Amino acid sequence: MNKMTVAAQLYTLRDFLKTPEDVGKTLKKVKLIGYNAVQASGVGPIDPKALKQLADDAGVRICATHISYDRLKNDLDAVIKDHKTWDCRYVGLGGMPQHFRSSKDGYIAFAKEFNEISKRIFDQGLKFIYHDHNFEFEKFDGVTGMDLLLSNTDPETFGFELDTYWIQAGGADPVEWIKKVEGRMEVVHFKDMAIQNGQQLFAEIGEGNLNWRAIIDACRETKVQWYAVEQDECLRNPFESLRMSLEYLEKFF
Repeated sequence: MNKMTVAAQLYTLRDFLKTPEDVGKTLKKVKLIGYNAVQASGVGPIDPKALKQLADDAGVRICATHISYDRLKNDLDAVIKDHKTWDCRYVGLGGMPQHFRSSKDGYIAFAKEFNEISKRIFDQGLKFIYHDHNFEFEKFDGVTGMDLLLSNTDPETFGFELDTYWIQAGGADPVEWIKKVEGRMEVVHFKDMAIQNGQQLFAEIGEGNLNWRAIIDACRETKVQWYAVEQDECLRNPFESLRMSLEYLEKFF
């Protein structure tokens, strides 16, 4: 990990991305904070070419995305074209739809569907990445949903984008899982977890309780390429939250 490989997950700033003008201003602020790359997610309606131009103008690279399930299933050719416009290799899905989540058969059906989708993406020189939440750690016949995804998807074409907070929230170990998906994860989500009044909270990196040295060591060992900083909810200005997270991570550069 170095400064060039740490990205701001734009979902953190979704309230500041509603118009193309907002997007341009926000990308410049992200660059001023010190990020050189972003993950495109939570961005309001904007022409793909216009987004690329705004990113270029701000001096940030679009390293990965989150795309809706419906678009991946029904508009994949356009999704692939957009990613090539952005010079962005990683096509992300933020989570599987609800109807797949409640059974072992559901996970296997999702895996089958996305083996086909991920192959089409791979054949175009891109890579599909799946982002977890906590629900994937529910067990079905003693096996977690995440293990079902791991064992029923093509390791060459179906990649993962583990989220450190959600792994912890699912009762699992982020370090163990980073090592478990070795060779299948090139983009990771960094997100800390704090406890306040007995409740789990999203926190800036270093403000919570996750073991960041062990997490970062595991990411380095398993050849993670991009480290996307995300905070679903912030207790302060989201730009300030992103700044705090980056400043904490600088000690590991």
